[in-house]
Amino acid sequence: MQPEQQRTPLWTRPFIALTICFFLLFLSLQMLLSSFPAYVKAEFHTGNVQASLVTSVFALAAILSRFATAALMPHISRMKLLLAGLVIAAATTALYSLAGSFTTLLLLRIGYGIGFGMASTILPTLVSRIIPLRRMGEGIGYFGLSTSLAMSIGPSIGLNVMKQAGFMPLTMIGLITSVVIFPVLWLSRSKQDQAAVEQMKPDADSDQQGVQSKPAAKPGFNRKWLFPVLLNVFLSITYSGLLSFLALFGDYVHIEQVGLFFLFNAITIILVRPFSGRIFDRFGHASVLIPAGLFVTASMVVLSHAHAMPMLIVSALLYGAGFGAIQPTIQAWMLRSSKPEQYGMANSMFYNSTDFGVAVGAILLGAISSVTNYSVMYSYSAGVMAVFVILGTLQYVIATKRHFRVLTVVKNYTVMLWWNKNR
Repeated sequence: MQPEQQRTPLWTRPFIALTICFFLLFLSLQMLLSSFPAYVKAEFHTGNVQASLVTSVFALAAILSRFATAALMPHISRMKLLLAGLVIAAATTALYSLAGSFTTLLLLRIGYGIGFGMASTILPTLVSRIIPLRRMGEGIGYFGLSTSLAMSIGPSIGLNVMKQAGFMPLTMIGLITSVVIFPVLWLSRSKQDQAAVEQMKPDADSDQQGVQSKPAAKPGFNRKWLFPVLLNVFLSITYSGLLSFLALFGDYVHIEQVGLFFLFNAITIILVRPFSGRIFDRFGHASVLIPAGLFVTASMVVLSHAHAMPMLIVSALLYGAGFGAIQPTIQAWMLRSSKPEQYGMANSMFYNSTDFGVAVGAILLGAISSVTNYSVMYSYSAGVMAVFVILGTLQYVIATKRHFRVLTVVKNYTVMLWWNKNR
């Protein structure tokens, strides 16, 4: 182990506690998110496009909330913003089952998006400031495992509770999960840990990593985020198709217990996450994104032809292998391209791109399924990931050629200097 890694351990109490909090936040979200479209269609007799709005309006509200939260963080205590977001998310969750109309439910989804957007911006920002810079890929990989696990087991729990007990008990479970976050946050706080999490300065970040301190950067937009954000949107579109329509797809192809997709998805995510972060730290983002993108593409192709449980399981395992590697790699790539002062905005952009992809995917794939069927819809998802792989490969080839040209120029210049000196 390198000396700087010994001075700055990864598995500190704040890191563990904040990771658990993030898991609970996303678990509450995912348990309900997968069940909403089916509930809305049954309760309010809507079509696929209208049912997808409960996902889209939430995602768009979360996007706007994250931008506002990132702008407020330099002026308002992060912990106050975090607590406010958690309270809003818990309150709206408690009110879901009391909504008497589709419009009221959409308004509650907007409120939940605001609270969730605030909390999901603050928590990863706090974590990214306590992860050693040279272990950013590994740290974000483990931290991101919390979201991937929640995104994998949450829908399975939600669909089963919805089927066995109904929507109101499901909302109560989601509420309890949200409330548990508060004591975990409180238990994680001490004077020493609070100073480490909330008062860490950019120069201190640089010094503890063994990197020379640099002038503070403005916490604004970084154009290096554009390409990873685009790739994350493509990935999130495919995930939106699973969240919004997998339960309906199961009914369409007569597969019982379709929620098992998310359980088997979680298996490969758990296996892949620790390795993908280390591969990113050592070899860069392309070594992870391109093969992982192929896994997700293959998963969507298999799912579009699935008519029995074995094919569904194969699709789930492939999706977990790809999704579990791509998401933390993109987030770590964006953070490594940022200064500490930009971590809040980088995390905001990452999660916003996720929610934007989910919102666009819910509407776009809902429209496709309305005029074709769910199998064809998942074929389109495979096409989206094929574009992901093509763009990732082109970016890698262009970057490699540019790097080679720079090395060639440096080599030729060095040879010229040596020749002039010794002739």
